[in-house]
Parts: sequence; C-alpha cells; structure tokens
Amino acid sequence: MPGWHVSRVRALYRRILQLHRLLPLDLKALGDQYVKDEFRRHKTVGSEEAQRFLQEWEVYAAALRQQVNENRQNSTGKACFGTSLSEEKLNDFRDEQIGQLQELMQEATKPNKQFSITESTKPKF
Repeated sequence: MPGWHVSRVRALYRRILQLHRLLPLDLKALGDQYVKDEFRRHKTVGSEEAQRFLQEWEVYAAALRQQVNENRQNSTGKACFGTSLSEEKLNDFRDEQIGQLQELMQEATKPNKQFSITESTKPKF
C-alpha cells in the first residue's frame, strides 16, 4: 500500500473523529465506534473497494461538516443530523451492509440508550 494512501486514510479517519466531537455525546459514542469498526474492517480490501470506501467516507465527512455548521446557526436549539438514502444508493448495498445499516438506525433511534455517557469535569491525566 503506497504511503500516500495510508496518509490519506489516517487523515480522513482523524477528521471524522474530530467532527464527531461536535455531535451530542450519545451520537459521538455511536459514531466513533462505528467508524473505528468500519475502518478496521476495510484495512485489507482491494484497491477498487478501498477507493469507493474512502469516497463514501469523504462524502460523509463533508455532509457532517455542513450539518454541524447549519446546526450552529439554527436558533431553535434542536440539532438535526443525518440524511435519507435514495433507493438507488440502497440498491448498491450488499445484504450485509443493509443489515449493518438497519442495526445502526435501530441503535441511533432507541428511546433508551444502551449506555449512559456524561462529560467528565475532572481533568484527564
């Protein structure tokens, strides 16, 4: 794997995790875990799949950046994140990906979160 590719992947990974810091804590935790799992899962894919993987995550990062900026300007105080997937996009997914997407949606829309996250007020050493 060329060095520029590794650098590109790491930079994208870091940028996404930085954007997640701007999300509500429950979405940040869910998003961070999902990103870590997906990047780990795609470590050894072929170059064509890797290119598509990176393109999709670039689109995600750009959309999240835009949503974060829009939510900052929104005076109602209610943040809104996410987007609808077109039927065409859904048809491109493999069955495994549809299953992952369904699990992610269920976790993200649970009324009672599976875990409780609070921001620490103590400094970390």
